[in-house]
Amino acid sequence: MYTPSQHDVRRFFCDTYHKQRANQILTPLEAIAADWINQHPEYAVVLADLDAALAADYSVEQGQSNPFLHLSMHLSIAEQVSIDQPAGIRAAHRTLMQKLDSEHSAQHQMMECLGEMLWTSQRNGMAPDGAAYVACVKRRAST
Repeated sequence: MYTPSQHDVRRFFCDTYHKQRANQILTPLEAIAADWINQHPEYAVVLADLDAALAADYSVEQGQSNPFLHLSMHLSIAEQVSIDQPAGIRAAHRTLMQKLDSEHSAQHQMMECLGEMLWTSQRNGMAPDGAAYVACVKRRAST
């Protein structure tokens, strides 16, 4: 399993941003990332300056949201949906997306469920519970 460092992730998104702006050929993963970057124009300033991005502190104490974490979650959810892993996430996503009439809004709701699942997993020292994640998305789609 590939486990990129914080700098690797930041470099990936900044490089993707620059490649897209220069009309360079993107890898399939970069193309997905570029779509999400385009939906977050508020991150353009951050993505335009690699050195500043590498040095930035997005700790809770700083009170800023982390654009790289946000974009990474979009990318993770897109991958989960594309391979239906955990099982049932594709259908739950589709239902939530239809309810909200927005892919972007559905992903933001799913981020809440994904974050909750990861937090619970870390807190309890257990593997992430994919079934609980899917159930959370389904609840959001049904309320």
